[in-house]
Order: sequence, then C-alpha cells, then structure tokens
Amino acid sequence: MFKKILILSAIFVIMSGFDLQAQVRVVKSAKDRNPTLMYRDVTGNPELAKLIASDLKNCGWFDMVDSGAEYVVTGAASGAQLQTNVCNGNGSPVFSLNSQVNSQNLRSTAHKTVDAILKKMFNVAGICSSKIAFAAQTQVGKKEIFTCDFDGQNITQLTFNNTLSVEPDWVPGKDEIVFTLYSKMFTDVVELDVASKRCRRIAQFPGLNSGAAVSPDGSQLALILSRDKQVELYVKSFGGKDLLRLTNGIGVEASPCWSPSGDKLCFVSDMSGRPGLYMVSPKGGATVKLSTQGSEAVSPSWSSDNKIAYSAKMGDYTIAILDLSGKEAGKTVVNAAGNWESPSWAPDARHIVCTRTSGGNSALFVVDTWTGRTRQLIGGKMNTVLPSWSGIR
Repeated sequence: MFKKILILSAIFVIMSGFDLQAQVRVVKSAKDRNPTLMYRDVTGNPELAKLIASDLKNCGWFDMVDSGAEYVVTGAASGAQLQTNVCNGNGSPVFSLNSQVNSQNLRSTAHKTVDAILKKMFNVAGICSSKIAFAAQTQVGKKEIFTCDFDGQNITQLTFNNTLSVEPDWVPGKDEIVFTLYSKMFTDVVELDVASKRCRRIAQFPGLNSGAAVSPDGSQLALILSRDKQVELYVKSFGGKDLLRLTNGIGVEASPCWSPSGDKLCFVSDMSGRPGLYMVSPKGGATVKLSTQGSEAVSPSWSSDNKIAYSAKMGDYTIAILDLSGKEAGKTVVNAAGNWESPSWAPDARHIVCTRTSGGNSALFVVDTWTGRTRQLIGGKMNTVLPSWSGIR
C-alpha cells in the first residue's frame, strides 16, 4: 500500500499488486485453542435458529462439534421473546439470556444474541453486529465503497462516483465513513453517511488528500497531504480548519492510525530508506521508529488492547503483530501464499480483516491472530481491497 502512495503523490494512480508465492514463519499465541461448543437449536423460529448457528460458527470464538462439547447452546423463541441458554457439557446451567426478537431483521437479532454470549463468556466487544467497509472494483480503473456484515453477507454499495473511491475508515460511534475520492487533478477526503449515502468533502487542499483516519473521540483526522509538493502527515480538526503538520522531510508518509486513547499516531514512512512504522504524538514532536519484522512494514492498524497489526514484506507481504504492551513477542500470523495487506482490527481485538492478492485477484479474508486460521470473507470477481472494520454498533 505504501508503494501505491508513492506513485499517487506524483501521478494519482493506483499500482497493481504482485505475487511472489513465498512462505513465511508463523508463531502462534499461547491462546491457540477455542472451547468446543454444540448448538442444539433455538426452537420456535427456524430461520432465526439457522442465523444464530451461523454466527456461532463465524464469530471465531468456538470450535463447533456434534458431541462431547464443553458448552451447549439451546433456546426458544416465542413471538417477540427469545431465551437463549448456555450449559456445560454435563448439562449444568451456565447462564441464560432474554432478548427481543426483531421480526423485521432476524439477522440483527442473531448478531446481538451471539454478541451477548461472547460478552458474557469472554468479556469481549461484539463482533457479529459490526460492519466492514471496503473498496471494490466496479470497472477497470474504477472502485467504489461497499459495506458488508462481519460474515461477508449483506453486501451494499454506498458510492456511485464512477471513479476511484478508496481507503474507507469508520467514524467512531457513528454510522459514517471517511474515504479518499479521486478527481482528474486532485484527491479529496469525503465524509459519507451510511444510511442516507450523502457525502461532503472535509479535506480538499490542492494536491493529495488521502489516508484519513478518524481519532477515537471523532474530533480529529490524521491524513496525508501534499500542500507544498511534499507528502507529509497532518492532523486536522474533523469539522473545522485547524491544521497541524507532524512530519517535514524528504520521506513519503502514508497510512496513519490512532492509538486507542488517541494520544499517539502510527504511520508509514520511508524516511530511513525503506518503508517502516513510526510513532508520533498528534500534538507534534519527535518521531520514533518501531521495531518490526521483514524488510518493509506498511499499512498499520491499532487494536483496542494496544497491538499493531501490519503488513511485513518477507518475500510476499504477510500479516504481522507488534504487541506494544510487551506481553508477547512480535509474530506473523499467516502462512499462506499471496500478498496479505491492509489489516484492520475487529472490535474483539482478536480477529482482523485484510486483503489477500494472488494470481492478480484480490479478496477479503478474516484472520484469527491467535491461531492463524483464515476464512475468505468476500472473493469472486469484485477485486476487494482496503477493508476497515467498524467498532461496536
């Protein structure tokens, strides 16, 4: 992705990926086993029962089995009421949940039910009710912004700009996205309301406006500008005109992301000769180079529990994790061929969504950073890239 920014700053086009078919080292976390779970059924609403079963499988927190499980899920739906029961494998009750059935949106009911189970059992933020935004090719040389559910279903096209609409990023706590929009001469950063699909430009300085990332409190944008013909990192107020330049040198910057508390930014720069990850305060000051794997490190994403996922060049690009808390050593989490790029954390701080490019085609995959398991989210002919996983909805 960093190489794309290098070219974009000069001629505003996107570079296609490449495939070196290399294998990479994988180091698993100690958290490498899920509890086993058997889903018996939710009676009274067959369609809802199937949706709950699908979410339990796709959430990634259980290994589904037909017998001998550590946990068993049962339930019953009656009208607008749903009771879900979780028991031990020996039949002893663990807990029950009572919730409302939304007959107009059974998918939402299933998502909320399984998220409540995950919260009760693992104390993690819901993954099933979240959304994923991404860019997908609609014609040669043209991309639009889409969203889908966490399991790849309910794909919805949000933009119809007939140009390049890329780099989506969710506005925390809102059903809004910012993205980069290409025109013939410039790129602008645009805010998009997902429900109404209405857009407004929020950064349109002459030259490059790209890579916008919204601060955790929604008050600021970190973005890449080329106001004086140098590609640099800036921070801008989301709704105003306040602007602060954070870098100033011959290096090219790209792909900023915010720390969970909003007091730091991680970004990509080639100021030392090769693309690597750096950290800086959004108030300005010295930059600090992070210790990463591979000959290059690009496209960082910062989790809620202080880990940075990024794409490391190790022959092909693979997904690597840097734990800033120091609890775990740096590791790679993918061992499949192809280029794995643009990771984005799920709300559960365990899974990421990323792009895998192989054979000239790009698809979205979900990666379990604990176990290294992968599942294809969206593939086919869409050539999907640059995903962004929403927070809790």
